Amino acid sequence: MHYFQYKNSELYVEEIPVRHLAKKIGTPLYIYSYNTLVRHYKAYEKAFEAIPHIICFALKANSNSAILKLLSNQGCGADVVSGGELFKALNCGIPSDKIVYAGVGKTEEEIKFALKSKILMFNVESENELIEIDRIAGKMKTQAPIALRINPDIDPKTHPYISTGLKKHKFGIPIEKALDSYKLATQLKNIKIVGVHKHIGSQITEVAPYVDALKRILLLVDNLIKQDILIRYLDIGGGLGITYKEETPPLPSNLAKGILPLLSKHNLTLVLEPGRSIVGNAGILITKVLYLKESGEKNFIIVDAGMNDLIRPSIYGAYHEIIPIKEKAEDTIVADIVGPICESGDFLAKDRQIRKVKQGEYLAVMSAGAYGFTMSSNYNSRPKAAEVLVKDDKFAVIRKRESYKDLIKGEIIPDFL
Repeated sequence: MHYFQYKNSELYVEEIPVRHLAKKIGTPLYIYSYNTLVRHYKAYEKAFEAIPHIICFALKANSNSAILKLLSNQGCGADVVSGGELFKALNCGIPSDKIVYAGVGKTEEEIKFALKSKILMFNVESENELIEIDRIAGKMKTQAPIALRINPDIDPKTHPYISTGLKKHKFGIPIEKALDSYKLATQLKNIKIVGVHKHIGSQITEVAPYVDALKRILLLVDNLIKQDILIRYLDIGGGLGITYKEETPPLPSNLAKGILPLLSKHNLTLVLEPGRSIVGNAGILITKVLYLKESGEKNFIIVDAGMNDLIRPSIYGAYHEIIPIKEKAEDTIVADIVGPICESGDFLAKDRQIRKVKQGEYLAVMSAGAYGFTMSSNYNSRPKAAEVLVKDDKFAVIRKRESYKDLIKGEIIPDFL
């Protein structure tokens, strides 16, 4: 069942009309579907049930506490890239032994926090980081469980800004240096080698790059075993794409079909880090039409959601389907759908064919559940949007809309002014 659909010409989220939520809570407004989130998570669990595995949701996609609690209740783990994300995961009941910690710039404070929390493992991005984790673990008189993030130099065929598995990227250790880096790890007494990690990018719409990367990683695992370096966890990252426009990305079951045969001879626990593929199509952004403007041959639909609310179109040229919440058979126009931010790059869509709308109507920006609110900001001193979770015919505000007073919270005017 699709939980975002028109009923009697009105867009619904599960059993609630979007118009009702927009009028009651205001816009811009992020809305998430509980049942979509559960369905997407269970699709991964079903696909990989044949082997030992841990699904670690990537908090960078969406870190709202209600969504994390929902996933925690389903048995999900977490992929975190900051101390703040680790705090949020633990606060929402995600077990520490289901948390992996990635990211190229872990600070001493963050490493200490993760060690105290007894996470499953650090995904280590460089030899310098490995040595630093060893030093900190030594001060704490403990051992740090680690996997080295190996860069397999595989092109994921995605947008260059969200591709991470090539030699030119800042992430990971080149695969040709991996064996030497693992040998270094064996010499560090406060390091415990438990896994291998790779992540080649995001919004990947083919299985082939996963298969190619995994083949290279498994050759490394075999070489490590020959060196008496035992690996327990194989973390293949995330990155499975979703449909924004006309993409036909593989399902978790397709991914499993492609990679499970490669793992049959290895006694490994598989770790996956899905983010976008769980939450992306589980969320939408509702925005109100403020003004209509014609400038020469150009049409503009000016709405109250800007690049501070959803920055993906501005920085990636990302496509999001935009539909009216009231379905009508009327003429269409070609227009730029733009926000109120004082930047030429403030747009949600350019040269988009869309049904003619009137001032005061609402539009739904689809597939906005991932990298929407988490990348939002207060640019132009705009309060951040509210977030709502819908389950069947019930809804709850899971983040209050910021007020003007929130904009100055934490700011201090010194006495000499």
